[in-house]
Amino acid sequence: MKILRTPESRFAELPGFPFEPRYVEIDGFRIHYVDEGGPAASTVLLMHGEPTWSYLYRHMIPPIVGAGLRAVAPDFVGFGRSDKPARIRDLSYAAHVRWMHGFLDALDLHDITLVCQDWGSLVGLRLAAEQPDRFARIVLANGGLPTGEQQMPRAFRYWRAFARWSPWFPVGRIVQSGTVRRLSPGEIRAYDAPFPSFRYKAAARAFPRLVPATPGDPARADNLAAWQVLERWQKPFLTAFSNRDPITRGGYRTFQERVPGCAGQAHTVMKNGGHFLQEDLGPELAGVVIEFVRANPPAG
Repeated sequence: MKILRTPESRFAELPGFPFEPRYVEIDGFRIHYVDEGGPAASTVLLMHGEPTWSYLYRHMIPPIVGAGLRAVAPDFVGFGRSDKPARIRDLSYAAHVRWMHGFLDALDLHDITLVCQDWGSLVGLRLAAEQPDRFARIVLANGGLPTGEQQMPRAFRYWRAFARWSPWFPVGRIVQSGTVRRLSPGEIRAYDAPFPSFRYKAAARAFPRLVPATPGDPARADNLAAWQVLERWQKPFLTAFSNRDPITRGGYRTFQERVPGCAGQAHTVMKNGGHFLQEDLGPELAGVVIEFVRANPPAG
């Protein structure tokens, strides 16, 4: 497998992102992550979506750490400062889940509050279902766990076709299309930074087609097994969706109906947020996470 590594110079002087880069090697890939706050503090695991990276959480990390929590934000293989497979055929949903299991094991994280959005939820919810003892709480924001039975929104179908066939794949502009507020040129440059050329974009191109969208999808069985765990999940589970995401809008209802841990939680629909609500409402979402952790202290 050919593996590409984005030059560090691409990440120089990114606006609002002063965090020290950290790395761990999993299956031959160097995986980047942000790790801020005391190592003994309760961990908030921030999992990004497509085609972003841990830069997405820059507005949330400082208030989370300021509240006495530890913020850990990894970059998926193929994104951000993490190494990137050069070929789409070397990528699969199962591989991304396996790499992130390796990440959890390498850092030996426990008492985790998972905060996941977009592909962060497709991977993060699988992690929680498959290693439940590591997770204490879950915050789901603009995400889901499809099994191939659901009717996919038209916006997603258009996006999947664009990612597969368009010769033009401007990542920064794509992120801009998923936000309500106008990103600065420096912020758009930060989202373009991981991808010096089209050769680095295999994972970003692959993710939309890896979403289980038909009953015959190879990830269907594993996601159904994860749902069986979630349908018995008694630990605190919060939904915090935005109101202006054409892909996931209203998706919180499925979780509130099926996950027992949703009962009695202060679920919220956040106004004036697009698909990437971390960009539009980052400090507000951080506040929701902090209050959720405080309201649900460790059992015992």
